[in-house]
Amino acid sequence: MEAIFGHTKLILELGDLTRHRAGAIVNAANSSLMGGGGVDGAIHRVGGHAILKECKAIISQIGRLAPGKAVITTGGNLPAENVIHTVGPVWHGDPRQAARILASAYRESLMLADKMAIKTIAFPSISTGAYGYPVQAAAETAVAEVKKYLLQETYLERVTFVLFSREDLKTYAEVLEKVTETDGDFTVKY
Repeated sequence: MEAIFGHTKLILELGDLTRHRAGAIVNAANSSLMGGGGVDGAIHRVGGHAILKECKAIISQIGRLAPGKAVITTGGNLPAENVIHTVGPVWHGDPRQAARILASAYRESLMLADKMAIKTIAFPSISTGAYGYPVQAAAETAVAEVKKYLLQETYLERVTFVLFSREDLKTYAEVLEKVTETDGDFTVKY
């Protein structure tokens, strides 16, 4: 499924983010940037030592990466040229605060891509794995924040959500369909 907001395509696809060719893929990282499980571990394994080396240099300068913030490294051995690392919220306690942090993670990643003149970016479903964020709520925040960003001036030509399961893809597609039903600045293709 795809929609167009402004001049940018927003695409949903089923797949493996570590195999996606783009100017940047987004890593749902932990604050240490040292790799972990899920998407984070896969990106570090496939991308290789160059990513870890740059992450260590970043952490030596800033300490830990705060939730909702983003930094960029090389893509190493990945097909993507760069990796934008962002930390999403752990789901507990205050859903409004979690939504603010999650929206910031997407927005900061998009802003960093624009700052680096990156034209294509691919996201996973941030925080919905080990961090326990419900997929439906995460999809609503992610799609709304990306749409809002794309309706501004941007270098981005294509934003893709690369989703690991058919269930996640279905959820994101339903959310995107709802968002686009009420908006005149889009076209949708299946």
